[in-house]
Amino acid sequence: MRESQARLFSLITSILLAIVGLFLFFGGAELLFLGGSWFYIIAGGVMLGAALSGFRKPALAMRLYAALLLVATIWSLCEVGLNIWGLEVRLFTLIGLGVWLLLPGVWRSGNSWLTDKREVLGSLVVSCLVVVASCFSSYSIDGTVPADRMTASGQSDETSAGVPDGDWTAYGRTVGGDRYTPLGQITASNISHLKRAWVTRTGDVQQQGEGTVAGPDQGHEFNLELTPIKVGDTLYMCTPHSWVMALDAATGKVKWKFDPHPATADLDKNVYLACRGVSYYHIPDEIQTSCRNRIYSPVADVRMVAVNAETGKPCEDFGDHGFISLRQYLGHVPHGFHFVTSPPMVAKNRVITGGWIFDNQANFEPSGAIRAFDATTGEIAWAWDAGHQPETWKPGPNDELTRDTPNAWGVYTADLNLGLVYIPTGNSPPDNWGGSRRPFDDATSSATIALDIVTGERRWTYQTVHHDLWDMDIPSGPSMVELPGPNGEQIPALVQSTKRGEFFVLDRRTGTPVPGYPVEEKPVPTAGHAPDDRVSPTQPYPVGMPSLTPANLKESDMWGATLLDQMICRIQYRQSAYEGQFTPPHVGKTTIVYPAFYGVVDWQGITIDPQRKIMLANASYLPFRIKLEKRTGMEQAGTLPKWTGSGEEPAPKGDALSVSPDYGTPYIALTNPWLNPLQIPCKGPVWGTLTAIDLVTKKIVWQHPVGTTRDTGPFRTHNNLPLPTGMYNIGGNIITKGGVVFMGATADDYLRAFDLASGKVIWRDRLPAGGQATPMSYEAGGKQYVLIAAGGHGGLGTRSGDYIIAYTLDGEKASPAQ
Repeated sequence: MRESQARLFSLITSILLAIVGLFLFFGGAELLFLGGSWFYIIAGGVMLGAALSGFRKPALAMRLYAALLLVATIWSLCEVGLNIWGLEVRLFTLIGLGVWLLLPGVWRSGNSWLTDKREVLGSLVVSCLVVVASCFSSYSIDGTVPADRMTASGQSDETSAGVPDGDWTAYGRTVGGDRYTPLGQITASNISHLKRAWVTRTGDVQQQGEGTVAGPDQGHEFNLELTPIKVGDTLYMCTPHSWVMALDAATGKVKWKFDPHPATADLDKNVYLACRGVSYYHIPDEIQTSCRNRIYSPVADVRMVAVNAETGKPCEDFGDHGFISLRQYLGHVPHGFHFVTSPPMVAKNRVITGGWIFDNQANFEPSGAIRAFDATTGEIAWAWDAGHQPETWKPGPNDELTRDTPNAWGVYTADLNLGLVYIPTGNSPPDNWGGSRRPFDDATSSATIALDIVTGERRWTYQTVHHDLWDMDIPSGPSMVELPGPNGEQIPALVQSTKRGEFFVLDRRTGTPVPGYPVEEKPVPTAGHAPDDRVSPTQPYPVGMPSLTPANLKESDMWGATLLDQMICRIQYRQSAYEGQFTPPHVGKTTIVYPAFYGVVDWQGITIDPQRKIMLANASYLPFRIKLEKRTGMEQAGTLPKWTGSGEEPAPKGDALSVSPDYGTPYIALTNPWLNPLQIPCKGPVWGTLTAIDLVTKKIVWQHPVGTTRDTGPFRTHNNLPLPTGMYNIGGNIITKGGVVFMGATADDYLRAFDLASGKVIWRDRLPAGGQATPMSYEAGGKQYVLIAAGGHGGLGTRSGDYIIAYTLDGEKASPAQ
């Protein structure tokens, strides 16, 4: 009986090793042919040899495998050193097979167990010791904010003037977007007492067909990316289906709720269902109105609504009984081609907004022009239209703004003293082919643009990417800060973050780099672009500031769950066009884009402590791949319907965002995150970090991975070991006067608190849904509150919900407020 079991185990072992060996051998041969690593073909050959000799010469089979394990360990150390994630993917598969070989019934030659197994056992011990040693390696930059900087106060902070300490009156607390609160009740020493004070559920939950954009039905991303504002004793917010709500700041009790009933036709077509926030404005006292304190909120069917902040009723003297249509002046707007997800900038009796234009559908899409409306009446005051002469004008009822110009969909910021609003622009569609772009498109895309709030006149432009072919639009307005100049003066500066993980420090009066924060034009790859397009030979790099841009990828960076799927990633790397950052998209060949357009730093932007002059940025790292294909083949095959540009857009078969039809151009674009067949990223950890940068010394103070794999497993499952890999994150962070940093954002559904001095996690709370939003903090009844919206994110695949959660010191765990 034992002999038959031993034969069965040996047969299973030989078959298993033969299958793995064949896969590695033939895959390794392809990789070697492409100029890649030799290890995989050798590993496959050794496994095949061991599998074949397992029955007749089991001792030889054991020695072959033991030798393979030793060679693999040495090779792994040569490739990645003591990097735990690099060693894990190279060695764990082989270690697992080695442990199987230690079973008593496998490949026995009649000697004692120890005699038969000693070579494999010895190799396993060596490999495991190397892996254990790698567990003590660090992926952090350790440092501490100096004590005198931690206690700094009295610094100039012009953008917060007039904002009560206990309020959070704009998306970034101030229109300057610093995301800093001067409340200091919560500190690192008492953070252990922080508990939930109340939980409110909005009632706006994900519906059938909503969640992600994946799948043939094209779906809708349902995202609660909300940061509420707080004015007086009330919180104001919006929901993914465009409800506007007011909550009591102390209790979370709903004061009023207004549903603008967006048109079903738009909701059915919008790729994203999200609302990041609302805006508050007090109509100047000299203007007559019955609705003086107002909340302005975007509506998913391309409208803007103004409601009374006290009652939630629409302001009758604004537009058409409280609403203005944002379709006006845009000509034909197919459903789903234009909507607003960010709160408008409201200042100096102007409501200023742009909006999202459906990326990569055509080169004759609606205008991306910026429009300002009278905050009292809703009448258009001006439009900044890059393709019109003059570019700032007031269109009439029958006028149409220039189609296909760069749009600006993120949160805008402003300097009210200078009277300037700062607009973060994207591309003229489509993103990945620019052969039909006009001079004014190229001049104003992927740029920070300063406009006069009252007149709309353009004061200055600073471009962060030239002739952008990678969708490196600027997703968030810059943050304001006063910085010391070379002669001791205070320079009104702004810091503009980018999807590349770069930080441009500009004088916000002129748009020129602040002295001591230089920008250099550096050569970038130019070969391989579409023949009917062009590429800029250089791109701007802010060399005076630390960068979060990742290093260029190497074949040895490829990752996976096992040695097998990692090899697939290495083959794909060798098959792809890639010469580093700014490799232009190729026609007929897959191009790796890294950093990619989901950002290193996305719409959350950055946080600046105006007193301590410390900047925080949370970053994500995930490569994408793009391939341009000539459109004629797909249209002839029926995969891509033809479109003349009239009527509603036809739907390509497949994922709404991965297939970019680019009508009106010679190409379509195929775009996807770079995942292997197990849906594991082809680029290994670290996938998410939180970094503190000293704006005075221009150095990184500390940087740590943030988030774990607890809720992100293979095949996009929600169960995994909580490995400290750092995780993809969407949503920002805030800083308090008490020296505590709060951040949700990560894909593992936690709200965390960090010590600003060191960046160490000092508190966390498990959220009932994904916290892909930027927190905020305010005061009510003498208590400092910290609040986060936890509703999940379809694109990131986190748990969906409708929770608004507030915390205070010694708060009580509360049931949902009604």
